[in-house]
Amino acid sequence: MALSSINILFVLLLCFTVPVSCLERPKVALFVFGDSLFDPGNNNYINTTTEHQANWWPYGESFFKNPTGRISDGRLIPDFIAEYANLPFVPSYFHFEHAQSFHGVNFASGGAGCLVETYTGYVINLKMQVRYFKKVRKELKKKLGVKEYKKLLSNAVYIFSIGNNDYLYPFASNSSIFYSYTQQKYTEMVIGNLTTVLKGIYKKGGRKFGILNLAPLGCIPSVRAVSFLQGDRSGKCVEKITALAKMHNSLLPVKLKQLKKKLTGFHYTIFDLFNIANETINSPTKYGFKTATTACCGTGPFRGIDSCGGKRQVKEFQLCENVKDYLFFDSIHPTEKAYNQFAKMFWDGAPEFIRPYNLKYLFQLSVT
Repeated sequence: MALSSINILFVLLLCFTVPVSCLERPKVALFVFGDSLFDPGNNNYINTTTEHQANWWPYGESFFKNPTGRISDGRLIPDFIAEYANLPFVPSYFHFEHAQSFHGVNFASGGAGCLVETYTGYVINLKMQVRYFKKVRKELKKKLGVKEYKKLLSNAVYIFSIGNNDYLYPFASNSSIFYSYTQQKYTEMVIGNLTTVLKGIYKKGGRKFGILNLAPLGCIPSVRAVSFLQGDRSGKCVEKITALAKMHNSLLPVKLKQLKKKLTGFHYTIFDLFNIANETINSPTKYGFKTATTACCGTGPFRGIDSCGGKRQVKEFQLCENVKDYLFFDSIHPTEKAYNQFAKMFWDGAPEFIRPYNLKYLFQLSVT
């Protein structure tokens, strides 16, 4: 009995002297990069326009009860992924220093793209997000020491939702950069910037990457609304914009396979957001929605005029009675219910939507 007490005391002493609790298996950190599909409120802290913010009612109403800056009625994909991985919500970059414990950082910014020119000056573009990541790395190195810091980075999972705005922005702004290239060359440039970032994170120790491909961009309420107001009364998806997403999505796996051949220990998975969103748009009742064309919050055709909350240029807006009936919350962004479904498929969905393996596998994969 005395020996047992000594053993227990010895174990407790070890728990107080090692950096990771003996009572809890170490968790894999989650680093998040991207656009408004992932932004937890980083845009609240930058000098931008209300077009790229959502820090007012009714955003956040379904879960947080108050707006957080997330451009939806509640949680986003990274919030659900953190839950599945038994992590707390991953803090935004601007809250990182105030976090009680370290389990990751979210750098995403609404409106961001792979290209610096996409909404330049109004968002945290992907290049700047990586700079912020470098600052976090330096802090972790100081706090954890070289050995633990390297271990954390190599076992962390890095998820990306980026590229959507690089194709939407030129149509919204009539930007000259898009028209300076062929569509193929422009797409290669967008994905080239993304793969450069992936290689940079790999060089600093990252090994496990989860990436969303692009949504069917021509089917979002804002694009349908513009097309309708320009004279197309059919209400159909705008194929010329969706075609750009398809081109991007065809090239993305090719480039990632090339990276895997070149970079030892590089692991990636692609979540096919395009096809699952397209299926939901074409058969909303199959996924528990009543409509997938009209937004819950907004005004004009399909509630596709960006006015949710009355804080943007257009002040008038309508709000639906039951947000759970809708795939889209505002003119561009899905509802929490839709994000939950997408996140579940990203986490452990069937190979038709997530390949070459699911995100759960990446979290369980140990990198030495």
